[in-house]
Parts: sequence; C-alpha cells; structure tokens
Amino acid sequence: MTLPDGVERHDFDGETGLATRGEPVYGEATDGAWRRWDPDRSKLGAMLALGMETGLTGGETVLYLGAAAGTTVSHVADFAGPTYAVEFAPRPVRDLLDAAAPRPNLFPLLKDAREPDSYAHVVEPVDVLVQDVATRGQALVANRNARFLRPDGRLLLSIKARSEDVTADPAAVFEDVLTTLEERYEIDASESLTPHHDDHLGVVARPRRDGTF
Repeated sequence: MTLPDGVERHDFDGETGLATRGEPVYGEATDGAWRRWDPDRSKLGAMLALGMETGLTGGETVLYLGAAAGTTVSHVADFAGPTYAVEFAPRPVRDLLDAAAPRPNLFPLLKDAREPDSYAHVVEPVDVLVQDVATRGQALVANRNARFLRPDGRLLLSIKARSEDVTADPAAVFEDVLTTLEERYEIDASESLTPHHDDHLGVVARPRRDGTF
C-alpha cells in the first residue's frame, strides 16, 4: 500500500504509526514536527493503517464532510492542497477553527453536508471527497456531493452502521448503503475498519462514467 506524500510511518517512543507534519490538534503523540495519526480516532487513518489503497498521493484538493473538531481533517490538510471542511454543529466548529489557524489551506464551513447547495458557491471541483458523517442516509449524502468530484476523483467513505439503523445487522446495512452508492459511484474497495472502529466499513469509490446520474 502506497502512502501519500506527506504521510510516513514514524516511531513514537518505540511504537510505529502513521504520521503527518503539522501542529498537534487532539493530544496525539508528537516527535519534533511529526504528529501521530491515531487510527483509533480517525476512520481515514484506520483505512490507511489497514492498508486500503485510497489513491491518495498528496497535494489533492479535498472536500471533507463531517469534519467535527478537526481530528482527521487536520491530518489531511497537512499533506493535501486546499481542504474544505464541512461541519454542521457549532460547538466542534470552534475547535475546527483552532485546528485551521496554523493551516492556511484548511477552510472550515459551518454547513450541513446533506445540503450541498448551501456551500456550492464556495467549494471548487475536488480530487477527493472524504466523508465521515454520523447520520441516517450516508449514501445519499455522498451521492448529493458527487457533484463536486472531478471525473477522475475518489470518494473515501466511512459507513457507520449504527447511524443507519441501530437494530439492524451491520452487514445488511453495509449492503444497502453500497447499493445506493452505486447509483453515482463505482466501488473499488470496501473493508471493515475493525479493530479500530467496530461496525464501520471503509469504502473507496470513483464517479460512474456511464452517464448514470
């Protein structure tokens, strides 16, 4: 598995983990300019730690949906280009603003990812759409935001089964979500994020090219 430029395996007190260069955000271990990317605190970090081929190379333009307080999107901004971070809850956005302060390429947006029209005037076409939203209808959110992806772009999605249906079997939830995603995307890979995140599925997909929109 190839890591993007700007993400490396680094030793922190005898333990090797993924790391980026940047100001710490959430109490993560640091070594000089390097900060550990904790896969137990980050779905995208778990996808990389588990060896999923994300297609990330570094320097991409990114739209991140579900940025919360900036735990993951701050790592993304450490190695990516312009990074638009959408979060609808005001409280975590205050922390997100702190994470963005030393990162001039990180742009927090207090918006609802279910309503992309509300930020379409701000977000440029992107190479990567990263999504980690804890809401019912996760596939619909990804489908609505496919409009921002360049034709050769990638969707990196974390599906949280319990957000869709807390009583349903996670495998059945994942199947339903993937079926809906296929209205707008071709699925390249999907993998459980256990042991880092129970009942989560990591997905790598790309926009459909057959005109099925």
